[in-house]
Amino acid sequence: MSEITALIGGTGIYAPGNIKEGRVVRRETVSTPYGDVTVERTDDLIFLNRHAPNHSVPPHKVNYRANIKALHMLGVRRICATFAVGSINGDFELAVPVILSDFIDYSSGREHSFFDKIEASKGHVDMSVPFCPVLSGALEREAKARNLKVRRGGVYASTNGPRFESPAEIKAYRKMGADVVGMTLCPELPLALELGMSYAGLAFSINWGAGMTPNIELVHEGVDIIKDKMLHVMMAALANTKDADCTPASIL
Repeated sequence: MSEITALIGGTGIYAPGNIKEGRVVRRETVSTPYGDVTVERTDDLIFLNRHAPNHSVPPHKVNYRANIKALHMLGVRRICATFAVGSINGDFELAVPVILSDFIDYSSGREHSFFDKIEASKGHVDMSVPFCPVLSGALEREAKARNLKVRRGGVYASTNGPRFESPAEIKAYRKMGADVVGMTLCPELPLALELGMSYAGLAFSINWGAGMTPNIELVHEGVDIIKDKMLHVMMAALANTKDADCTPASIL
């Protein structure tokens, strides 16, 4: 029986696109304790649109627990996720995807854990290695094979949104060691690790952070081509790894 993996699409990546080649894609709704989640899937690959059709759900209203629980209930143990972000480190050029390596969580007011009760003295997930090195390495190899320029390693500052950050906030995040800023990594990543899943993130910088340019200006040129390559890179990374290759985070 083949292993089931998942792609989570962020801003600008709302459907599986032409990764459907040679596969029968069907829509499925999963009922979880936290709400219903609709996905598109083949027998072994699930696509979850984080923001729902027409980008109707803003980042602070995404039902992260339902999304991650649905994937877990479907048998997913490996996830690759995309994020549209702003670069706040001048060395992180726009339109170059970043394979994430760490994060700082500045979000608040979100349901951020499945551990509403501690049982058997356990309920604290170890975040020492938040992004799966095996999946991240596979992303780098597959990007190289497809001539997609990527940057390996970057720290994501996760904010609430939906507003953009202020220049002072961007300056503070940069001093704290962040390289890119976005609104959806947390609590999605920690929730996945709580359920024993392995997770890799591919962030796509579409603007410079506030204060780095006079106004927020989004990149448009060549974006569709890069996003299409990103989808194929993630699909190949998942296809060329196995659940057993990855080490789930410990629950202490």
